[in-house]
Amino acid sequence: MNFHTTIVRPLKFDSPFLVFGGPYSNLEALESMLLEADRLGIPPSSVVCTGDVIAYCADAFACVKKIRSTGMHVIMGNCEESLALSAEDCGCGFMPGSACDKLSAAWFEHASRTIDAEARAWMAALPRTLSIETGGMELAVIHGGATRINRFIFGSTNTQQKAADIDHLAVNGVIGGHCGIPFTQKIGDRFWHNAGTIGVPANDGTPRVWFSIFTPQANGLRIEHRALEYDHQTAAKKMHAAGLPAEYADSLATGLWPNCDVLPYKEITERGVALQSGSCFVETRNSERNEPRRVKPVTQLLWPIGARDNRTRLAEEKFSNARTTADGEPRASVALKTLNTLWVNTGTLCNIACKNCYIESNPRNDRLAYISCDEVKAYLDEIERESLGTAEIGFTGGEPFMNPQFLDMLEEVLLRGYRALVLTNAMKPMQRFKTRLLEMNERYSKLLSLRISLDHYSQDRHEEERGVGTFRSTLDGMKWASQNGFGLSAAGRTMWNEQEQTSRAGFAKLFDDESIAIDAWNPATLVLFPEMDESVDVPEVTTKCWSILDKSPEMLMCSASRMVVKRKGAEKPVVLACTLIAYDPQFELGSTLREASADVYLNHPHCSRFCVLGGASCSPSKTSPSTAVHAHVAAD
Repeated sequence: MNFHTTIVRPLKFDSPFLVFGGPYSNLEALESMLLEADRLGIPPSSVVCTGDVIAYCADAFACVKKIRSTGMHVIMGNCEESLALSAEDCGCGFMPGSACDKLSAAWFEHASRTIDAEARAWMAALPRTLSIETGGMELAVIHGGATRINRFIFGSTNTQQKAADIDHLAVNGVIGGHCGIPFTQKIGDRFWHNAGTIGVPANDGTPRVWFSIFTPQANGLRIEHRALEYDHQTAAKKMHAAGLPAEYADSLATGLWPNCDVLPYKEITERGVALQSGSCFVETRNSERNEPRRVKPVTQLLWPIGARDNRTRLAEEKFSNARTTADGEPRASVALKTLNTLWVNTGTLCNIACKNCYIESNPRNDRLAYISCDEVKAYLDEIERESLGTAEIGFTGGEPFMNPQFLDMLEEVLLRGYRALVLTNAMKPMQRFKTRLLEMNERYSKLLSLRISLDHYSQDRHEEERGVGTFRSTLDGMKWASQNGFGLSAAGRTMWNEQEQTSRAGFAKLFDDESIAIDAWNPATLVLFPEMDESVDVPEVTTKCWSILDKSPEMLMCSASRMVVKRKGAEKPVVLACTLIAYDPQFELGSTLREASADVYLNHPHCSRFCVLGGASCSPSKTSPSTAVHAHVAAD
């Protein structure tokens, strides 16, 4: 929900003050929090709650009554907003039908039934923002985002989003809530802080909950992240007795959320890794704090510190020998049966920098240089001279439309009668050439297709990966392509562990709302693929695996495709075995397509994770090997 931000009730703190978030109807946690504040000598007038007094647990009315009796400072959360309006749900914006959506319906109905009109009126009157002056700084306390109360802002949330919100509020720092996982992050000379919640654990595998203490000092603020233990067993028993979801009740003891529906990829990889209490210092810097930043600020995570990755890392001995695995078994290999698809990497330069781009494309990476139209023509000539039977030429990058000769090489491919598939983010680089693309599509409509990268059906998820402003721009490009009859498909990602049914339903709704002609339920027109990280453990593939997995080498993309790249500073292009492995020299097969016909040994984690063990993306029952590789490259 959008709302106009108004700073009200300015507070001045010259001594320590306490911040906590989300009591979530957990009376036992709230009472322990109040006792701890009293033990620390911090009065209610120096205590700030970042909203969501009511949520998952059993004691909605009692928590409202308890908090109101203290006189502490409370801002409105999306749960208060929804309950005050007698809305149909909690207002978190969960995808309909998702696990979060189903589970939240039960507690919301319980809370709505147990509170009275006076409690709703109190919630309706809560301020959306508080202003604090302390340690020589001006801070704003908000629940979610500066302009959207239910925006989830985590430690890994795009820096541009946080900087834009700080600019909007014109402050030195923001104290936020809603996301449930505590952190303090420096953003240029400003900062973003989240104290976490006391109603449920921080998904770190312990039943502890979190709060913060701010201590103003002469040149800044000392911020302590503190853990709080409480009687979580009693809170859980009350939830079971009230008939509330057992998944939420059990999480009070396990310290693990029942699902990761709202979490960014980084926070998913930190699930179950215990947080450690600690502190950090934020220095007062007043220079130009109210001036909008036009350059992306340097960020630093001040707390928590240290590696918190829950994934098993790849052992050094794995994928170290081309012919045998670490266990001494013969490594699987794939022969080129037919060159059905030739991929052309137009260069790694891209107009955006995605967080998890497998080929590291961004506005500065030119490790793969712009290939020329004449160089592409030479490979087309070789295909025809050697009668290789190639049917399709795929273009990937980087962003192909940034290569100044791209449209010439595209037209050359179409003129020779090949199918052409262009992988693009459909943003400004493509949209500059609408007129020429329309001409090509009119002349070669049966041959030209666009596969557009749309990581997620929600703006927040997509922009978490690709940056602020990318979602609408990509949708605009997709709508234009759809309205003008281009062959069209999309590629999304499954890096958030979302159920496929939920993801496809979300894309289907988006495409319907935006009048985009893509069938989200068809794996060939919307391909969803896993995250790939070559540093994470994965089994090696032996020759025995074909029969064990009921797969064959012919199912893999390297049995039917190759990719041409031109390395920076090289005199001529080379041919690679795979679109996914651009920098590993063992997959460089030669400078000609004839030289590149050699067998490919599956000596890379990507071979295992994506091509062999990647499930539906490589399954011939759903997509061909050619389509599978299209899927992955498109979405990065």
